[in-house]
Amino acid sequence: MIKLKYRPEIDTLRAIAVLAVIIYHANFYLFGNLVFSGGYLGVDIFFIISGYLITSIILKELIEKDSFSFKNFYIKRIKRILPALLFVMLVSIPFSWIYLYPTDLVSFSKSILYSLGFTSNFYFHFSGLEYGSPEGLLKPFLHTWSLSVEEQYYILFPIGLVLVFKFLRKHLLYFFLICFVISLLLADWGSKNYPSATFYFLHTRIWELILGSLLAYYEIKLGHRGQNKILCQIFPILGLTLIVYSFFSFDGKIFHPSFYTLIPAIGVSLILWFSYEDNFILKILSYKVFVKIGLISYSLYLWHYPIFSFANHLEIFFNNNLEKFLLILVTFILSIFTYYFIEQPARKKVSLKIIISSLTIIFFIIVTYSVTVITMEGFTNRLKVKNYQKKHTFLYLEQDNEACFGRICNFGSKEQQIILLGDSHLGSLAYDLYDKTKSDYSFLSITSAGYFHLKNVNQINKHSKKINIDYDNLRIKIDKILKKSRDNIIILGGATSLYFYNKRIEDRALHWDNLFVDKKSKKHNPQVVERAFIDLIDELSKNNEVILLYPIPEIGRNLQKKKFENMVRVFNYKYSDFLKQNKEVIEFFDSINKPRVHKVYSYKAFCKKESVPLCSTHDKNNFFFYDGYHPSLIGAKMINDLIIKKINYLNK
Repeated sequence: MIKLKYRPEIDTLRAIAVLAVIIYHANFYLFGNLVFSGGYLGVDIFFIISGYLITSIILKELIEKDSFSFKNFYIKRIKRILPALLFVMLVSIPFSWIYLYPTDLVSFSKSILYSLGFTSNFYFHFSGLEYGSPEGLLKPFLHTWSLSVEEQYYILFPIGLVLVFKFLRKHLLYFFLICFVISLLLADWGSKNYPSATFYFLHTRIWELILGSLLAYYEIKLGHRGQNKILCQIFPILGLTLIVYSFFSFDGKIFHPSFYTLIPAIGVSLILWFSYEDNFILKILSYKVFVKIGLISYSLYLWHYPIFSFANHLEIFFNNNLEKFLLILVTFILSIFTYYFIEQPARKKVSLKIIISSLTIIFFIIVTYSVTVITMEGFTNRLKVKNYQKKHTFLYLEQDNEACFGRICNFGSKEQQIILLGDSHLGSLAYDLYDKTKSDYSFLSITSAGYFHLKNVNQINKHSKKINIDYDNLRIKIDKILKKSRDNIIILGGATSLYFYNKRIEDRALHWDNLFVDKKSKKHNPQVVERAFIDLIDELSKNNEVILLYPIPEIGRNLQKKKFENMVRVFNYKYSDFLKQNKEVIEFFDSINKPRVHKVYSYKAFCKKESVPLCSTHDKNNFFFYDGYHPSLIGAKMINDLIIKKINYLNK
């Protein structure tokens, strides 16, 4: 295996990258602003460095030996990646057993299995998990998505490069350029249209890796990097400036990866190409403290996310900057230990036979644990609460076990129907409500994120400014159903404060991609949405009884994710907080007084007296909320009792 000349600035770039990622995930705030809001770009720096180093190794071996040892290459990758990764997983397992609730434990185990199969990026994408969202920090191995991308690159790229070198050597540059351009174009287009897949998948990250490949290609072809003394003094400073600028100026609203990502990517490239020993910036980048951090950067990256994640699950750390600094200190201590006692011995001191044997045993332990956890659905008997809810309360279709959410589901053959028209809040009530009414009514569930069937209103993605086509397609189908509806009971409701007024507890509206906008102006206007909602009620109530469901509380915190012994401790959800979020909705609903429109005050199931400052979220045996935003099965029953009373009243 070809050995490359050591370049300290690369370790410093690694240090900058990992520190940026750690600070970003720690969510440090100064003067109300998030520090390093673009710190996630540290991963992109790693990709470029990987592309540069891997291509340098492969090309130099091909040129010097006219062959390439895949065996040696993959053995080195195994020794570099797996020992530390498996060690972190093994240490994390006891904490997962003690502190994670069943659904989280199952998710944890699945993510481990996918990580071991180098496919966790697919798992997190298809799980619908948004990187950077509050929910993401509750997944201890979410950060392994980037390792999966690199591992997929390590598997595929050497094969492609060797084949091109052997049969199309004269066109090697074109191979790199074509891959770079296609991948970058896909990334820019995909970040606006398919942001999750674009973020997580290899095809839109290849361009960053190939950028490093291009640097390696030209360095080998020319026999040197940039040599102009003036440029070698200026461009590394410019490169570092571009990187730091990106860390501070980028945020979750920037399309990424995209053309914007070229800014830090060019910065990294300038440093890699123009850094020399007598270079001013190289002297700074060669400081021992930076280099040392770069050496342990892989362990730092592996450890920081599980530590932050478990701290979030415990909810006893991670509440202020001091606690976050302490967690980072713990991360450094564990990383130093892992580097010197796991990484270094595996790479240099321990024989391959011992490494393979050890990895096989640890691999077997981790896989056995994960499969058992998944099979046993997270071992719910570990809980001290009787009615822990394992699954969401959506109705499921018996024939394919698909949830009746985001689709139209029809149950029963009775002449009179109960129709649910709304979003996941109504979908959460469906299972119990259907069970309570199926002897007398057919049941039609029409629930989807943000669906209210409003005319003269469009859903527009607030990032791309494009119309939500799925919403419009669903509206056409439902038009036909509602026009035929006669003498049915239609229950209408949902997270109205979010859709109408762009408000939600803890500013969760920031994570709602679609806005309800006026079709003409294409701007969010609560008055236009309110008018459209009243038009909908008028249309529905001509031939049906309409039950208007007032907002269901969103407590903003998943009580089922608390430390076991503290699960049923008093959680103060203030009635004043509910009113703060839903004041406009309640006032608007109060103003609607029409024949055949009936009101159910769902929040009164939990906030029983307005004079009492707190609303109930659980008792000794039951949680009333599945997560921070939807009622549990018990909570759904409490709301449905109020709905059934209203239905019984209508039947008198």
